[in-house]
Amino acid sequence: MKFEWTYQDDASVLLRTFLKKQGISKKLLAKIKFQGGEIYVNQSIENVLYSLKPFDKVAVVIPNELPHETLLLDETPIEIVFEDEHLLIVNKPANVASIPAQYHPNGTMANRVKAYYVQQNYPDQVVHVVTRLDRDTTGLMLFAKHGFAHAKLDQALQNKTLIKKYQALLSGKINHLKDHEMIDCPIGRDLSSLLKRQVIENGQTALTEYWLEKKNAIVALVDIQLYTGRTHQIRVHFSELGCPLLGDELYHGNLDMGIKRQALHCYYLAFTHPFSNEELTFKLPLPLDMGEVVEKI
Repeated sequence: MKFEWTYQDDASVLLRTFLKKQGISKKLLAKIKFQGGEIYVNQSIENVLYSLKPFDKVAVVIPNELPHETLLLDETPIEIVFEDEHLLIVNKPANVASIPAQYHPNGTMANRVKAYYVQQNYPDQVVHVVTRLDRDTTGLMLFAKHGFAHAKLDQALQNKTLIKKYQALLSGKINHLKDHEMIDCPIGRDLSSLLKRQVIENGQTALTEYWLEKKNAIVALVDIQLYTGRTHQIRVHFSELGCPLLGDELYHGNLDMGIKRQALHCYYLAFTHPFSNEELTFKLPLPLDMGEVVEKI
């Protein structure tokens, strides 16, 4: 894949410095150098110590990525929300993990996306997961279709310019919920469990903002934005408030409302396209199980 820029500044600069500003890391430079890529200035091959002058034309050819043989194929169809040559966004169903684990090497979204890439005969077949979701969380999941896109999207995550929002259904002490609140409670491991997390004084900083959308006497719908990415953060924070998610057996959520998983859905994703600079926003309606409960509120 080829990327092109024109150097616009007045002062000379090393090509290496310029490429770093474009988001090309040392790791990617090494890949270009040793795995069949090229760097051109004004259509001539140059190394990274070349001194750029104003209006020089820079082009980088990044070699194709061969698939990881250890990632198995799962030909279950995926629901594509958006796709171009750089990005893939899918609607993840419940009861599907994002990536394989030691004892569950197949059946994940990564396995399904790899099979899709193979079916489409894409030149780049490495699966780059940008935003993960828990096994039972539904909704928007973002993949980069090559390593350069992944690096730029990771930078957007670090800069908090990639925005994810969730909707959740809560039970318990819902009369204690405010119309709007920032939950600032540190999270750490619950030593009584291999899986659970808990609010704990010496835990990692965790910030969750929510807005109350609807409620009745027994259930509430909230809109959520995360400012940190701790394991089970939403589930732990609302459990701490006495309002665990419907269906969330691990954190003592109500299991009598017809929902058999934590009622959590990533419905909103917004970011700047890493190459076109277009502002992208995606929204998904609630899945069927959560939608049926909301209709009763």
